[in-house]
Amino acid sequence: MLRKSYFMLFAALFVLTACEETDTPKEETPAVTSSDRYDDLVTLFKDWRSFETPPMRDGAPDYTAATFDQRWPEFKTLQARLQAIDYKAWTVAQQVDWHIVWAEMNGFDFNHRVLKPWVRDPAFYKSLWEYRSDVPAHEGPTHHATTEIWTYEFSLSEPERERLLGDLKVIPALNTQAQQNLTGNAKDLWVAGIRDIKNQASALAKILDREGVNKDEELVNHVQQAIVSTEELATWLTEQAPSKTGPSGIGKENYTWYMKNVHLVPLSWEDEVMILKRELARAWASLKLEEHRNRALPELIPADSPAAYDAMAERSAQSLMKFLEEDDIVTVKEYFEPALREHLGAFVPAETRNFFWITAHLDQRPLYSHFYHWFELARMDTEPHASEIRRGPLLYNIFDSRNEGVATGVEEMFMQAGLYDDNPRVREIVYIMIAQRAARGLGSLYAHANDMTMEEAGGIHSEYTPRGWMKTEKELLIFEQHLYLRQPGYGTSYITGKYLLENAMAEYARAKEAEGTSFELKAFFDELNSIGNIPMSLGEWQLTGEGGTVAKIRAGD
Repeated sequence: MLRKSYFMLFAALFVLTACEETDTPKEETPAVTSSDRYDDLVTLFKDWRSFETPPMRDGAPDYTAATFDQRWPEFKTLQARLQAIDYKAWTVAQQVDWHIVWAEMNGFDFNHRVLKPWVRDPAFYKSLWEYRSDVPAHEGPTHHATTEIWTYEFSLSEPERERLLGDLKVIPALNTQAQQNLTGNAKDLWVAGIRDIKNQASALAKILDREGVNKDEELVNHVQQAIVSTEELATWLTEQAPSKTGPSGIGKENYTWYMKNVHLVPLSWEDEVMILKRELARAWASLKLEEHRNRALPELIPADSPAAYDAMAERSAQSLMKFLEEDDIVTVKEYFEPALREHLGAFVPAETRNFFWITAHLDQRPLYSHFYHWFELARMDTEPHASEIRRGPLLYNIFDSRNEGVATGVEEMFMQAGLYDDNPRVREIVYIMIAQRAARGLGSLYAHANDMTMEEAGGIHSEYTPRGWMKTEKELLIFEQHLYLRQPGYGTSYITGKYLLENAMAEYARAKEAEGTSFELKAFFDELNSIGNIPMSLGEWQLTGEGGTVAKIRAGD
């Protein structure tokens, strides 16, 4: 009955609207000098990135409303300079770079008008990060002066000690500013964000256990000050929480504008609902067909000890790397295998495994395929892109359709290319993972339309993941739905990015066929990799030379 009620709810929700006003007052365009030089775009990009980092206020980045208002005319001048650049005679790659800058500026504009994470989202003020993200930058809105503790090697050298002291000094100042800036009324974002801030206090306390820290009185003092201020912020957020009653989603119209103009995803909210519903149904049906085909084969047996997990992880890593190399999937660089081996994982007791570790204890290869992420980050570290505009992470998670879409897409592509021919039962895991991503993304769409609360969106996420694998451990469910509510489009990017990857492959193959050239999978992935971590719509343009999709976005279609 529960599943039937959800499907009925989907049908009803599909015809509802939860739109918000997106029009802004017309502003006078600043006078700027026109140009047709690519070098002027690079100069503008540097100026733009310098501007995007806010000034400091009392030792922390300044996110106060007065400062945003004061700096707005400078932003409009930067936008005008971009519009004054005539790129029509440039190479495709250079035109793509222009659109990257355009999308980033649209992201700043959207954050200023609508998303306002510094006003609505307490988790924006999380400062301490214990791990490197598996995508080019942290997932979700993040402030500009974080403490990346994973970048430090303890015991600390003197320069690193000074760097850490500088990082820690930001935290109390920013926590104080947060209590001034956080005036929003987004209930789910507020309540879920308290968890992030409380967790930060615990993470800060771990620094005291690092080698050499407890003997450094000044460092200990600054860690303790950061802990106290973080606990005070968590207490204040908790006291304010009962007064927060408003919606947290941005509405369908805002969502569609954001997808098209910032993330350059050529899909509306309604389009994404349809694609995710289709993928959810396809994944479930394909899973049942795989189970039927494999019914005479033995079930997969989960690793039941650290030794069993490690042995399986070694076999899986070797199998994947051999497959990529010998089956001509992609040019395997010398840094691929070391990047993968840093993330093989470890045994987790059955009672505490979350969704992804359930899959990894049966066979790690589906998850390791998704770890294509780490190949891409190693490429960024080892082979920086020639274009300065693409060299580092794009702002506002604009890379999500590329990085999450490719990592998700290759799970099924590698499967279809033969990775699991030695054990067809593993194919079942791939379809379960697709279903989980479709379900969680679908829930996030309804949350952003304000047709569901974050908890209700999590219900779809949980109920429509096969075999009950999202019901075993609740932390992952909360983390994912909270992230997707904070960052519009991220929850759907795994499936919509996969769709855009498949579309790019189809258009690339069609172009090859039209010119009488054979399609080679290795050439496709090598060219895609060389383009960098940019939206898939821009990647398709550079792969095929056809920019119609992006042109439609620019035209408002």
